Amino acid sequence: MTTTKKTYLNWSSGKDALIALHIVHKAGGYDIQKLVTTINDDLQRVSMHGVSVNLLQAQANALQLPLHMIALRGSVSLSVYNETMNEHMQKLIKEGFGYAIFGDILLEDLKTYREKELSKVGLQAVFPLWKKDTLSLAREFIDLGYKAIVVCTSAKNLDASFCGREFNHKFLKDLPHDVDPCGENGEFHTFVYDGPLFKHPISFKKGEKVMRSYEPSNKNADDDCFKGQTFWDNQFWFQELEEPNSPEKA
Repeated sequence: MTTTKKTYLNWSSGKDALIALHIVHKAGGYDIQKLVTTINDDLQRVSMHGVSVNLLQAQANALQLPLHMIALRGSVSLSVYNETMNEHMQKLIKEGFGYAIFGDILLEDLKTYREKELSKVGLQAVFPLWKKDTLSLAREFIDLGYKAIVVCTSAKNLDASFCGREFNHKFLKDLPHDVDPCGENGEFHTFVYDGPLFKHPISFKKGEKVMRSYEPSNKNADDDCFKGQTFWDNQFWFQELEEPNSPEKA
């Protein structure tokens, strides 16, 4: 008798989470029944990607999966982050979830952190993309017919012209040699709006392109994981995405 592995996917709204969903969906073995996303409660946007909650919900609807949002303040300490995540993981466990899928590819410290924190509450972390070649993954995403737009770029790694572009083969070709093709080091983030698993494409229009700067809060600086670190990547370009019926800015 086959035991169903009730699973949720940590959904960033971007390509890595989508290709992880695609691979697991094709391979089977895990029954993905929910998308879980952290949002900036101050801005009502997906953390780091900057995509609005409305467009996030539109993705979930198009993928025909329930969405579980975890609201966090824009400036939050690691201890508060862990406490909040723990509370939500407990809720998911009560719903019968035992597995959590992540789209991480190369970052060892992040993988170890996720495994450690989830094991504390009895969840098993799953990494279907782990150690795969990032250029091959990026090309596979495109060749499968998925479509995404670059919504955030690190100003340290990419100039403003890369933000707002389609994530396609031309984009990959134009990337500087020291930028990972999947943006695995935080160089860029994407919003997926169409593809094989979508019931229908997500409608949106481009708004303005803005630069935002971030600094660690005093609370963050007190956390052990931040001690001795310098926050170089603190300026990002964001491409605003608006729903087609959104009122024009004055």
